[in-house]
Amino acid sequence: MLSRATALLTRPASSSLRAARAFSTEVAEAGDAPANPAFNEAWKKVAPHIEPPKTPLSFMKPRPAVPSSIPTKLTVNFVLPYASELSAKEVDMVIIPASTGQMGVLPGHVATIAELKPGILSVHEGNDVTKYFVSSGFAFIHSNSYTDIIAVEAVPIDRVDASLVQKGLAEFTQKLNSASTDLEKAEAQIGVDVHSALNAALTG
Repeated sequence: MLSRATALLTRPASSSLRAARAFSTEVAEAGDAPANPAFNEAWKKVAPHIEPPKTPLSFMKPRPAVPSSIPTKLTVNFVLPYASELSAKEVDMVIIPASTGQMGVLPGHVATIAELKPGILSVHEGNDVTKYFVSSGFAFIHSNSYTDIIAVEAVPIDRVDASLVQKGLAEFTQKLNSASTDLEKAEAQIGVDVHSALNAALTG
């Protein structure tokens, strides 16, 4: 019974099912029609008396539809594991430290997923610019002029102590020069990279 259920539930989706999958901007409200009817039908065949399990998609709220014209503002959500820095904040532009280089995001930007590297995230709202130093994470840029930025760690740049950055850079550089194992070298290199990015953000 279990092996039959596994086979049905893990069967590769057909090209027609893959084509019909909703994008993030088209997610139905929780409680509406199931987001994956093929999965639910397969589940009912092997466990008709048990309700299908809910997936994260079941709890997602729908994204606003892609507008017919480009909005004047970019809506940004900026979250950390322990806090929400920006929630549905309308801004003019954000510049993110992508692994491929600095990336400016304006309203109407093409849908993109970008990995973040240690560097400056700047939020532009009129003449005001708020800068954060982020350690790593991802930015999810949606075609409806919404952008979700998820960082492992972030701090406003004006709260960074330049003397502690210089001290940390010197310490990790010394550790890198004296490292004798691959693990020690990797840990020291991460410290050097982060403190170097911090130092460049403060002096640049």
